[in-house]
Amino acid sequence: MRHEVRGMRQNHRAVLVSGLALSFGLSACATLPRAGPDDRRIQNEAAIRVGDKQRRVGIDYVLLDLTQSMLPFFETATPSTLKAGFGTGRGGPPGTILGIGDIVQVSVFESSAGGLFIPADAGSRPGNYITLPSQTIDRSGTISVPYAGRIQAVGRSTEEVQRQVETLLANRAIEPQVLVTLVENRSNQVSVLGDVQRPAQIPINASGQRVLDAIALAGGLSTPGVETYVTLQRRGREGTILFSDLINDSSENVFVAAGDTIYVNRERRTFLAFGATGLSGRIDFEESNLSLAEGVAKAGGLLDARADPAQVFLYRQMDASVLQRMQIDLGNLNSIDVSKFGSTVPVVIRANLRDPATYFALQRLKMADKDIIYISNSDSTEVEKVLNIVTDVTGAASVSTGDFVSTRTSIRTF
Repeated sequence: MRHEVRGMRQNHRAVLVSGLALSFGLSACATLPRAGPDDRRIQNEAAIRVGDKQRRVGIDYVLLDLTQSMLPFFETATPSTLKAGFGTGRGGPPGTILGIGDIVQVSVFESSAGGLFIPADAGSRPGNYITLPSQTIDRSGTISVPYAGRIQAVGRSTEEVQRQVETLLANRAIEPQVLVTLVENRSNQVSVLGDVQRPAQIPINASGQRVLDAIALAGGLSTPGVETYVTLQRRGREGTILFSDLINDSSENVFVAAGDTIYVNRERRTFLAFGATGLSGRIDFEESNLSLAEGVAKAGGLLDARADPAQVFLYRQMDASVLQRMQIDLGNLNSIDVSKFGSTVPVVIRANLRDPATYFALQRLKMADKDIIYISNSDSTEVEKVLNIVTDVTGAASVSTGDFVSTRTSIRTF
């Protein structure tokens, strides 16, 4: 009986010492090094706190489980294109039209000497013609031809100007034939700007130039092609295409026209990876078409000791029209106005990698710029965290009890 009482007293002392140790540990936390105030102190000392009591963000989202029936809706996204707004790139180039600032040269031929421009004693001349000095099309859009007057040139081809001059000289010259030559093309130019080696205004030659020709004359790209977009602007219209798609589809390589602007812009495409992945953070696509399977692989895959294969999530902003085609009722999304055309909806796509067929679905689901991959921890991982904390606390308490008993024995011996 005496031994049982003594054991009870020792257990009581151990519990007391453990409590004192824990109390001392908690009080000592205030004296440990810290980079700044903790969240509890920030919250308690705030004069005004704005937010939900349950600390919810308040953004509604849609949860979709990845299935075979869902994949076609992701694959029907319309790619950006140039040919839809500027033709297919087939056929001839647009004709050269004269404009303000162009330098032209006019030559007049007569059938025999003794006419308006060729004197009668010009038999030793190599030909019955005269070439007028080069002249610039002025701001009024005209050029001057002797005995024909001012000729409207802007907005017309050289052939049209030739015919008018011939008509005006027909009653004065001997069977006149007129040749109008474009000496320097200053109005028929295309501007190439952005991520090219030498941004410049490039004259369009008579044979015509396509988008890739203009980019080549500007020195080519200065950025990776898989991350570079080409935008063509023409008289209020605009079209954009990925450079790699422009290379692969010749019908997208349309002819440029006077006054066009080609803007080459790199858009660094990245996605984020969080959770039980081998590599967390921002990751570059580095490819034009990256599937979700490849995205998970680039993030280091799933950690065997932590990840739950049934809880692989993809966060994405999706167009509301895609969800409506899935016949999903979006009326419960209070924080989002889906009535507006082109509005986006936050969507979480969940993939169950415990199902072998899901891996094939991951190969068909394409990643989008600014996607977020999140892989959840398994339930056993969370339990293991709690057990580790309990083990650390009980171990510290045992050490404290042993130290206390050793100290008491030393005092008695002393």
